[in-house]
Amino acid sequence: MAEFKYEIIKEMGVLSESSSGWTKELNLISWNGRSPKYDLRDWSKNHEKMGKGITLSKEDLVKLRDILNELDI
Repeated sequence: MAEFKYEIIKEMGVLSESSSGWTKELNLISWNGRSPKYDLRDWSKNHEKMGKGITLSKEDLVKLRDILNELDI
């Protein structure tokens, strides 16, 4: 597997924390030196390890917000 680099530009917020201490977070991340995107995934303490997640452009994030705002919850 090819090595990749990431830089957390801004920590947006923590959605939840598991009993093992991993947190589900929304962050603004630059992957491999590219323009930053919004990223939602699980992280270990100090961001040393990560779980699978999704990466969203600003447009995707705005659309997701709009969809969530329309939900009847």
